[in-house]
Amino acid sequence: MKNSELLPFNRNRYYKGKMLTSADFEAEQLYMNNKRRFVNQMLGGSGILCGLSVISLDDLSVMIESGAAVDDAGREIVVENSVVKKLSAIDGFEQLRTNRASLCIRYQEEENQPVYAVGRQEGQKEYEYNRIQETYELFLQDTEDMDGAFELETEFFAGGVLFENSDYRISFRIPANICAGYYVKAVVEAEKLSEEKTNLYYEAALQTPALASLDGSRELTVLLENITLEKGKKFVKEYWLLAQAEELSDTGVMLKSGSVRVMVNGAELSTGGGFHWKINVIGDDPAALSARETGKVSMEFRNMGGSTGVIRLADLKLVRTESAYLIEAVEEKAVKKYIPTMRDAALRREYEQYFKESLPLYRAGGTKGAAKPGREEGKERRETASPRMETGIVEIPLGENARRGDICYSGEIMHGLGKGNVYVEVGYEGLEEDMTLGRNAKTTVYGNPALFASGQAPVAAETAVKVLNDKGSFIVALRLLQDVKQLVLTYRWVAIRYAGDELKEEFADNGNQSIAAVTPTIVVGAKESYFFQIKFNHMKPCSVAYELTEPGSGEITADGIYTAPSKEGVYEIRIYCTDKPLICTYAYAIVKKKVTEEQAEN
Repeated sequence: MKNSELLPFNRNRYYKGKMLTSADFEAEQLYMNNKRRFVNQMLGGSGILCGLSVISLDDLSVMIESGAAVDDAGREIVVENSVVKKLSAIDGFEQLRTNRASLCIRYQEEENQPVYAVGRQEGQKEYEYNRIQETYELFLQDTEDMDGAFELETEFFAGGVLFENSDYRISFRIPANICAGYYVKAVVEAEKLSEEKTNLYYEAALQTPALASLDGSRELTVLLENITLEKGKKFVKEYWLLAQAEELSDTGVMLKSGSVRVMVNGAELSTGGGFHWKINVIGDDPAALSARETGKVSMEFRNMGGSTGVIRLADLKLVRTESAYLIEAVEEKAVKKYIPTMRDAALRREYEQYFKESLPLYRAGGTKGAAKPGREEGKERRETASPRMETGIVEIPLGENARRGDICYSGEIMHGLGKGNVYVEVGYEGLEEDMTLGRNAKTTVYGNPALFASGQAPVAAETAVKVLNDKGSFIVALRLLQDVKQLVLTYRWVAIRYAGDELKEEFADNGNQSIAAVTPTIVVGAKESYFFQIKFNHMKPCSVAYELTEPGSGEITADGIYTAPSKEGVYEIRIYCTDKPLICTYAYAIVKKKVTEEQAEN
């Protein structure tokens, strides 16, 4: 009873006096099996649950370790004990044509335990099989003949083909909905279409009004150099972009006009027109976004790939001899697909704790560049509520015969916390006899030293600190309250900078800060669109807003895509920082109607 069709579910109905036949009992088994397999398929998918490693024992044999898997029809495949097989004894070996083969496993049913059929009907065999054994079958197939995995093409991605000819296809892909304030990955993929050996060069600029590249610009340069592939192979390049912090609908990614350059084997090719793919910046986090996008895919769409029932265990690299194949290598890493199980969830989390993608740097107590574990990247600024602090020693020279009332100064000291408002305190540091320790101990006195009159008191002196905010440094001054025979007094200084002060500085007015349009004046045709890219001078990239200074000047979106009016003229666009409206610039669009070739000839 080999079954791969799970739907519809048809449950047996019982009633008093019902006569049960073999068909009813088969329906009972079928219903329960299909329900379980449906749950397997929907919740776990297909792949390996545990084990099933493939090990090369010698040039001719492999061992498949015990394990379990679930195929794409939800059927369980169990290998109870490790199995040793000669390659030539595995089904499909004789049909191999190439030197790369895939070792696969699939579900199989075998009838066994023949018994005498009591009450045989006409045409029925004298003996029937009493059991159905659920088992498996191993087989070999040329790797190039393996069916590619069916991918669900949901509405998660935006993008399309950037360039295509008989040799190459270059495509672009980015999520259609992007989480505000998060980095997002854009993928450029080059695929070889022909057998001919060719070299590819591709260069283009993609304008991204709502996304900033790593250098802070709103433009992504795509560059593929010296790409040489075999037919069917792909070259993938990834780019990371930072989405703006505010939500924005109907923004996009545009191919900048005139920026494309394509060469194949050194010969430059002509390209098509521009592209504009719409995207949205939304307030969801990545987990909520991905859960929604995957969850809304219908069952009909999920089942479009059909069911093959094949679980791929390993790829074998073979060497052909006159009489046989020899196993050169067994490849599992990129072949096997595992199903994460709840049973091993705790163990997986324990393993994952040994790895982190990155560790931010922090500074505390004078330690610079130390890695602080346990903090996720990007949260350092939001989670750090404690102040930053630096400390050190300053020696103030007094000279000979220092008298009460003398004023002395230290040199200029860099505190290491940068420019701005920093609090600095100094305290006298010296040695004092400690009866408990039985020796001299180092002490530091902050404030009025006269309060410590007993024992070996510190040198009495008033201190003051001048913080040079614009230089990131300070100077210590002291006035002696007694005559001193020492030539140098040693003080401990502590500098503190609070997070609130740092944030205030970040948004403080700065005369050097400015923005400017990369191309302040453009010439466009009526109803044509253009994206005004902004460069930031002496300031970090921030969110900007666009507005037209006069009615009838066309249209401009929140992310800077300007659409010219149908009327010729010169139109002004004001661009300003949303957090600092006083930092602004102006751009100008010269709108001219395009003249056709026929009009030019006349």
